[in-house]
Amino acid sequence: MADAGGALDMIRGKNILLLMDSHLEGNFSSEEATVVFDLASRCLQYDPGERPNTKDLVTTLAPLQNKPDVLSYVMLGIPKHEEAPPTPQHPLSPMGDACSRMDLTAIHQILVMTHYKDDEGTNELSFQEWTQQMKDMLEARKRGDVAFRDKDFKTAVECYSQTASYQDTSAQCVLFIDVGTMVSPTVYARRSLCHLLCDQPDAALRDAMQAQCVYPDWSTAFYMQAVALAKLDMHKDAADMLNDAATLEEKKQRGGR
Repeated sequence: MADAGGALDMIRGKNILLLMDSHLEGNFSSEEATVVFDLASRCLQYDPGERPNTKDLVTTLAPLQNKPDVLSYVMLGIPKHEEAPPTPQHPLSPMGDACSRMDLTAIHQILVMTHYKDDEGTNELSFQEWTQQMKDMLEARKRGDVAFRDKDFKTAVECYSQTASYQDTSAQCVLFIDVGTMVSPTVYARRSLCHLLCDQPDAALRDAMQAQCVYPDWSTAFYMQAVALAKLDMHKDAADMLNDAATLEEKKQRGGR
């Protein structure tokens, strides 16, 4: 406690100029300094029971703050070094650019125009394999697509949720034979955007991850995760995911899978 003892000696000696922050440039009253010094001396007591608790600290210091809306570094004249946003390592496509700017309207337009052309393993079923469940699934998806196009995102979530439920069942049934399963990653990507537009980033992230599970190399699934992560203030993870998506797009453009 040698340092604390020395500080207490300085406080008792009322060495105001030495103790006060030089950035304040003397812009404080002796009454304010006395309050601060008294509080500091109590904080330096050897016996923990004699030290003020957090509530006492706030109660004592709050009245001294006469510029509550001014940031501390501005008040003290300290320049703030802005951190530049991470620069993607690969050129961005229109989808990547929209996601990097978190432009949900542009993402919506791109998904509407893309429709379902990126789906893999989703084929028309033969007459023998066409079940009522598949018909119901496609009907629910169609209703969701109409609502999505018309920006009725709440209804779209409801319809796509029904579609996803059918997909979960179909993924386990015998329709794996030759023609695939009718499981659509686009449904999850579209519902992910709907959740974002309804301010539900957690649900949006789950759907984007589900789209990746269905189609592991689909850049759109990664892009949607990037936007959801950014909405959740996980900016480092969002930047990494954005770069992963751009890498996948570049690989696909070169003809790799």
